[in-house]
Amino acid sequence: MDFLRPDTVMDLSNIRAVLIRMEDTIVFNLIERAKFPRQPSSYQKGGIAIPDFDGSFVDWILREEEIVHAKVRRYQSPDEVPFFPDDLPEPILPPISYPPVLYPHPNKVNVNDRIKDFYVSDIVPSICPEGERKENIGSSSLCDVECLRSLSRRIHFGRFVAESKFLMERETMTAMIKAKDMAGLDAAITNSVVEKQVLARLKKKAETYGIDPNLMSSPNHKKVDADAVVAMYENWVIPLTKEVEVEYLLHRLDQEG
Repeated sequence: MDFLRPDTVMDLSNIRAVLIRMEDTIVFNLIERAKFPRQPSSYQKGGIAIPDFDGSFVDWILREEEIVHAKVRRYQSPDEVPFFPDDLPEPILPPISYPPVLYPHPNKVNVNDRIKDFYVSDIVPSICPEGERKENIGSSSLCDVECLRSLSRRIHFGRFVAESKFLMERETMTAMIKAKDMAGLDAAITNSVVEKQVLARLKKKAETYGIDPNLMSSPNHKKVDADAVVAMYENWVIPLTKEVEVEYLLHRLDQEG
């Protein structure tokens, strides 16, 4: 997939290949996060005092990283959706003129707040032991940022899935969009067979990547709970991705008046 070549971006087989690679990134990021306890103070506003910042420690790290990454053009890429879009500076590198592949204002579809909510309330408790180790709070929070960023990219990639499917079924989807038929759009984008394949593949990856082959006889040889990873996809990642797709489609005709 090459964002300078729209035909490669709208190829559904290329999109699926990218989504499969994202699974690897997400699983490895969760394995890294699972090394540390839950660290509840890092998610609490004011849990760690930060001058001139009204938010949690993880929020602060996430915003500071996004500011740096924005300067090197990260958020000019069509597949990136920042958590703090209003705080980002202009890049210091020359802009890249990406050909448009999505409708003119795709970043209006932004579920990052919901991603952060389910990550903190559901995912961290399901993969990390209880407790807090102050000496590791910086390391665990950096892992949180990587997890959040990879989940955000995966879920918002649904915009490309939606656009590809719209182009393949323009007439049918146009009628549903004009009728604001959300149930019809949801049915049109849903492929239950593929979803089951995703969950089965993800379980195998989490079980394979999350095991040290030298410690197979140890009762604590698993680096991450594979069932928790699968549940995350089944309960959060797939449903939120579909919400992104439907929301994108509902606005797909805005540019056409």
